[in-house]
Amino acid sequence: MKTSTQRPVHLNLLKIRLPIGGIMSIIHRITGVAMFVAIPVLIYLLDLSLRDAASYQAAGEMVRSPLGVILLFGLMWGISHHLLAGIRYLLIDVHMGVEKETARKTALLVTVVAPVIGALLLWGLL
Repeated sequence: MKTSTQRPVHLNLLKIRLPIGGIMSIIHRITGVAMFVAIPVLIYLLDLSLRDAASYQAAGEMVRSPLGVILLFGLMWGISHHLLAGIRYLLIDVHMGVEKETARKTALLVTVVAPVIGALLLWGLL
């Protein structure tokens, strides 16, 4: 059977340009996995902080270290992005914001506002 269309032999993933909604959807999935992976670390920090005063101090130093601040910012950003994107998806489920331009604007809004909220949450924690 012969087809008249020329199909690509391979996909070059570096040349594919996703719309902002696709990028936001991928970030939504990544943040969900990251929050799940962070659960054991957070449980360890909680356990460490509840042992005694010295352990509480050690947990605080771990969180305030440069790596701890970066990870905490990532967690706060992930939580805020996941929440905002989830609300956006719920609104789309009830047929609000499904028009192409509105969907594009809300996806961009979630992608831009989530790190700002993450930084504000981190500032409030530290």
